[in-house]
Amino acid sequence: MIQQTIFPFKIETTKEVLTARSGLALIAEYNHGIGLRELADKHLPTPGSNRGFSPSIFVNSMVLMLQGGGRSFEDLRELKNDEGLMKLIGYDTIPDPDTAGDWTRRMGDSMKDQQGLKGLGEVRDVTNHRIIRRDARGEYTLDVDATGIYGEKADALYTYTGDKGYMPMLGFLYELGICIYDEFREGNVAPAYGHLNLYRECKSRMPKGKTIGRYRADSASYQANLINELDKDKVKWGITADMDQAVKGVITSIPDSEWKEPKEGCGYEIAETVHSMNKTKNAFRLVIKRELRRQGNMFETERYFHHAVATSWTGEEKSALEVLQWHNQRGQAENFNKELKIGFGMERMPCGQTEANAVFFRIGVIAYNLFIGFKRLSCPASWVKHTIATFRWKMIQTAGRIVKHSGSIFLKLAADIEKLELFKGIRKRIFEMTLVLDG
Repeated sequence: MIQQTIFPFKIETTKEVLTARSGLALIAEYNHGIGLRELADKHLPTPGSNRGFSPSIFVNSMVLMLQGGGRSFEDLRELKNDEGLMKLIGYDTIPDPDTAGDWTRRMGDSMKDQQGLKGLGEVRDVTNHRIIRRDARGEYTLDVDATGIYGEKADALYTYTGDKGYMPMLGFLYELGICIYDEFREGNVAPAYGHLNLYRECKSRMPKGKTIGRYRADSASYQANLINELDKDKVKWGITADMDQAVKGVITSIPDSEWKEPKEGCGYEIAETVHSMNKTKNAFRLVIKRELRRQGNMFETERYFHHAVATSWTGEEKSALEVLQWHNQRGQAENFNKELKIGFGMERMPCGQTEANAVFFRIGVIAYNLFIGFKRLSCPASWVKHTIATFRWKMIQTAGRIVKHSGSIFLKLAADIEKLELFKGIRKRIFEMTLVLDG
């Protein structure tokens, strides 16, 4: 026989019930245990006829599709065709892509006062509460950031970067990584718009006994009305200062003798002063870092590059260097954004209408938050820092055979004893979580 392949194996089909995504059954079990189906049916508009699917069918299917690695409505077919996974989690209905797209557009219909988007907001808030209440901390850091989602959709408008797309604003709890609030925005909305309202929305969504004690953001949040409210709420804050003429003037007035290297040879210097804005009720501390411009152009007249952080931290609470280091931690919010966009397929929107894309994006936020809860409440502590990509590689994409025997369903993993014990431990913790489920 003439060899026609490089490796000497053959490909055939089998009638055995298999799944290549055994680990996804655990996440589906967690989603169900925390009440996703029940909440979707409670808060979202019901179908217009007896033949229509319930809201939970759509929400549950899309959330699980995104958690498993799908990125568009078309990927729902992968779930539907995974007979083994469907048997494990007891699904008998997965909507086809066109039906899911129609439902998403219907939920985003502004003629219905955005009932779908508001209902999904309730689902997000309740599931977040059930996760946050199980955390021992009482006070959290709110990191606010905008993220660009680009695409040539019919309704998409141009962002400040010159690209066509959307610019959602997100509020993350730094200590948990949870997105406490999401606001889907047109691409042409100014980055500085609505930061005070966003802070209030995030604050109002904290469970009883949990508070926002710290606030970090870039210069888009450098606004007097927001700073006044943060001071009123006794929230410690650090915000990148806008390099306007007032701030530049203050920096210029700092004597050279006050600029100090925090560490010899570090390549930059730090100084601080007191500053205020026209409408702020209190003066605040301004911590400035300056570095020599190493490759300025011939038209550049300034010798130094400056980065300033406005803050309510006092010198007794944090040194100037500690303020900068603490404020730099807000870069983690960019990692949260990256996980949401790349890990959960939110870097592109599937619909031509902004309202429908807002619905799809909020479902993505719910899928992301549920994953954060899954790894924190159900997995070993060593797994908490893993991204969804690592989970898919190490746990979700575990092959298994589904066997029905004596009225019971068995999942036989193609794995070692260590992974078997991991799966069993996760399921045990999910069950224990449901015994103390709260709103």
